[in-house]
Amino acid sequence: MKKTSKDQHDLLYKSILKLETVEECKDFLQDLCTVAELAAMEQRIEVAMYLYQGMIYNDILERTGASSATISRVNRCLRYGQEGYQTLLPRLEDEWNKVQKEL
Repeated sequence: MKKTSKDQHDLLYKSILKLETVEECKDFLQDLCTVAELAAMEQRIEVAMYLYQGMIYNDILERTGASSATISRVNRCLRYGQEGYQTLLPRLEDEWNKVQKEL
């Protein structure tokens, strides 16, 4: 792969920040990612929310179908990662709670 500058790498992240609605975000990510990649990212967010709320691995596995490796990876990122989940998850709590009430 050809070397690119930091600014070129940042273009993806800046692109995401330019999206204004959930629909725009869905459309962009569907163009950018495969169905499997999107499903994996969606599952990781769900796993992260359950871990953030203190749910145990077996219950998360049962609710999400995520592998124990995926749950472990997300947990490791929550504990030792770049703190991306810690930034995002509190901001998602209200949305998450609405979704959970609908289930």
